[in-house]
Amino acid sequence: MHAWPASEVPALPGKGRDLRIHDTATGELVTLDPGPVARIYVCGITPYDATHMGHAATYNAFDLVQRVWLDTKRQVHYVQNVTDVDDPLLERATRDGKDWVELAEGETALFREDMTALRLLPPRHYIGAVEAIPGIVPLVERLRDMGAAYELEGDTYFSVESDPHFGEVSGLDAAAMKLLSAERGGDPERPGKKNPLDPMLWMAAREGEPSWDGASLGRGRPGWHIECVAIALDHLGMGFDVQGGGSDLAFPHHEMGASHAQALTGEYPFAKAYVHAGMVALDGAKMSKSKGNLVFVSKLRRDGVDPAAIRLALLAHHYRADWEWTDSVLTEAVERLGRWRAAVSRPDGPSADAVVEEMREALANDLDAPAALAAVDRWVGLQDAEGGTDEGAPGVVSRAVDALLGVAL
Repeated sequence: MHAWPASEVPALPGKGRDLRIHDTATGELVTLDPGPVARIYVCGITPYDATHMGHAATYNAFDLVQRVWLDTKRQVHYVQNVTDVDDPLLERATRDGKDWVELAEGETALFREDMTALRLLPPRHYIGAVEAIPGIVPLVERLRDMGAAYELEGDTYFSVESDPHFGEVSGLDAAAMKLLSAERGGDPERPGKKNPLDPMLWMAAREGEPSWDGASLGRGRPGWHIECVAIALDHLGMGFDVQGGGSDLAFPHHEMGASHAQALTGEYPFAKAYVHAGMVALDGAKMSKSKGNLVFVSKLRRDGVDPAAIRLALLAHHYRADWEWTDSVLTEAVERLGRWRAAVSRPDGPSADAVVEEMREALANDLDAPAALAAVDRWVGLQDAEGGTDEGAPGVVSRAVDALLGVAL
């Protein structure tokens, strides 16, 4: 599967700062110190509907992570998956009378278009669940053979008790885990499971549903969590720098994925930091496909909204915050974009040195994008009030906004 085209990231004078970011597993800010190549895995979409603001906010957050690392003169190895076979996708295809493959391909193509328009940097490896199946099957077989998985009526389940570190990603107790498991695709009430929290690794073929050769597992399709584990281990290996996604993935997805990988390899941890973006609401409830309360990136683009304004609307909120999309959020972003573009189009202005360093400091401090926006606002305000004589300053500010925030002025 191919990703989307990369926009050029301007080089800035000097060097950025190492990133301090909130790690869900410890509940603390940690300073990440990757080697020359920083490694990040971000969980991708299940393509049964278009990209909404919740998706865009999450991927924008991890785009900032990459940009901070690039500014430290590191390379970035970014991997993202596409869950292109799963129950919600099959259910939507059945509901709408569509072929599930065509539905997945169409929505994935639209996602690529949205990511390109928002100027989010693409992953080096963009892998679909279906194409990962040949690598998933041996991992499930290995877990079974080592006693970390078991069969139940043809399905194969992972035993969470096989990983002594289970529970350390989310920090939740068993009762909370059981509740969320039921809400987020698990089956804690299924009779015969060793532990209600045990997640499915391989689902035996169901009549009328797609299935693939599972070797000794029989025909079927992979569970959700093992998909990401197989892709991450194949392309990044254990102990990569950041596992990212929305806050609703901390449990069960990232918890289970970490345990799968740790049981498979005997190594710890799966990722050095688990980083989660907040939820975006509309009309008082979290945006979700199941609720249908969505604002689509593609719809805004069709309505003539500049993608740079959409991105500024996202950047106006801290990535870990839960916030609500409103018309005023977009109006403020459009107005800010206009002010910034007018400022950098002038022949000169105040020195850009301070604003570039303020932006770097803000983003290195747990991706504080609102503080970075405020720094640019101050520079624009100073230019409006006092002018300036530095002929190169507007160009430097424009390149810094592009390189660090991904917004083209």
